[in-house]
Amino acid sequence: MNLDKAQKRISKKANKGFQGFPQLIITYSGPSADLATRVDISFIADENSAAQVQTFNTQADIRSDETIQTTLVKIMDRSEALTVSLTDGVQALT
Repeated sequence: MNLDKAQKRISKKANKGFQGFPQLIITYSGPSADLATRVDISFIADENSAAQVQTFNTQADIRSDETIQTTLVKIMDRSEALTVSLTDGVQALT
């Protein structure tokens, strides 16, 4: 899947708002607001469940990495997430 198509699928699902559980939360982090080098994907099965987190790291901007973005779409599809939330901007790495 190409980068644009993957990003559009993620954005389209995120723009639908809360649709119920299971839920995926995608958070981009990096050393600056312009560079995201890490993405955390939190899976929440239901409202009483703890989040299961998977993390991917790169040296370049992870938002422009076709492999990572395609992987996010596959995780979204395989988890059958009803809700996908995308945090705004790039969070500072701590």
